[in-house]
Order: sequence, then structure tokens, then C-alpha cells
Amino acid sequence: MHATNSRTAWVSDWRSWPQAELERQYDARATVPDIAVELHAYREASAPMYRLTPSWRDVAYGSGPDETLDLFPVAGQPHTPLLVFIHGGYWRALTSQDSVFMAQQFTTHGVAVAALNYTLAPDATLAQIVDQCQRAVAWLLKDAAPYGVTPQRTLLSGSSAGAHLAALLLAPGWQAEHGLAPQALHGGVLLSGLYDLEPVQRCVPNTWLNLSVAQAQDLSPMHHLPHPQVPLHVAVAEHDTDEFKRQSRDYAAACRAQGNPVTWHEAPQR
Repeated sequence: MHATNSRTAWVSDWRSWPQAELERQYDARATVPDIAVELHAYREASAPMYRLTPSWRDVAYGSGPDETLDLFPVAGQPHTPLLVFIHGGYWRALTSQDSVFMAQQFTTHGVAVAALNYTLAPDATLAQIVDQCQRAVAWLLKDAAPYGVTPQRTLLSGSSAGAHLAALLLAPGWQAEHGLAPQALHGGVLLSGLYDLEPVQRCVPNTWLNLSVAQAQDLSPMHHLPHPQVPLHVAVAEHDTDEFKRQSRDYAAACRAQGNPVTWHEAPQR
């Protein structure tokens, strides 16, 4: 990707902070008492979905061992909206099978669900992860009919690192290479995301991302905003750090300033 929409006006004063404060702001795991409990809850809530609703597990969208997705069609209704969820985990943890706890809720309301896998860092670079997600979405839009999904409209969603990936995929510029229309994606729901990777590049997460300053800028959604007609819902949690909240506010403001319909939510006590 290449930076096409630099917006320096949205930058905070993080550059002046002591390193310890920068690390604290970008330590997502420290916002809960025990991250292992939270991650276990994701898996426990997701596991029943595979027996409670029709599903396809580990469907290949590419040739790599991690290039799979889990798909939950609406039984007998292929031409429904599709929600594509991209998991978080700071690009180095979790899988699709930790990420489908919402599947039955959506399929019951006539929305198919897909959850993407990608190769985790540091085994893959962030650019490679973005490419995998692009290919996964292209597969869903073009090749999922045998699995009961021919999307009427497609919405991208993701949490944390997954929101970063979803936001990049909502930006124009990559779709034609995969045979998709420029506005093949119809909206985004972005949860506690990271949209400016320059501060991330300066702290612990870069030990597994290995980004240069230029790569961090090139892979930042703040420099690749969606088409102005794409509606977005941007959300944070009350107990996210100030920087996670700031990143979401700034991304939402940048998108709203260029004409995107944007709604905002802060989830209390989360």
C-alpha cells in the first residue's frame, strides 16, 4: 500500500512522552486483571456456535496452512448480507475459532458470518497479513456460493488489530487486483482499533511486527481512509487506554471530515 491521504492534524503529543508511558498506553493486555481469562472466554463462547448453527470450518481461501476461514451461512438463503469478522490479538494471537461467539445471533437475523484466519506475526509480516485478509475477502465475494453464501451486501468488522485490518480493507486501491468492484464493501464496524501505527512502531509490539517508520505509516488506516460513501460504526470500551480511545476518535473524525457517515459508541464497564 502507499500513503495517499496523510493527515498530520490528527497526531497526538505521544512523541513527547516518556517511554514507560508510551508502553503503558499501548499495553492492551494490562487493561484487564487477567488476559488469559478473557481469551479463554472468547473460545468458550465461540465453541458452541459450530453445533448450534450450520457452519463450515477451516475453509481454504488460499494455499497456506493459515489461509482459512470459518463460514456460517443463513440456511437456505444464500443472498443475504455478510458480516466478515477479523480477530484481534495484536496481530500475534487468537484464531477464527476464538471469534465467532456472535454467529448465531447474526444468522438468526438473516446475516451470514465469516471469521478470518491469517498467519500470526512474527511468522508473517504485517503486509503479508493484510494481503491474506484481502484475498480472504475476495474469495468470500467471488467463490463462497458452494458454501451457501452469495453476499447481497458485505460489512467488515474487527476488534483491536482486527479493526486495523478491517479499516485497511475498507480503503480503496486493492480491490481491482482481486477482481472486485471499487466499492465492493458496504460498511465497517470497528472496535477498539489501531489506526496510526507510528506510535506502535516505537514500543513493545514492534518486537513482533518489525516495522520501519515508513512501513508503519504505509500500513496505517489514517493514511488510507475509506471511500466517503462507506458508513462506519466506530466503538471503544470505557477501560481502553487513552491512546486507544484517541486513535479511534481521530480516525472517526478524519472519516467524518471527508464525508463518511460515522456513528460512535463507548461501551461502559468494558
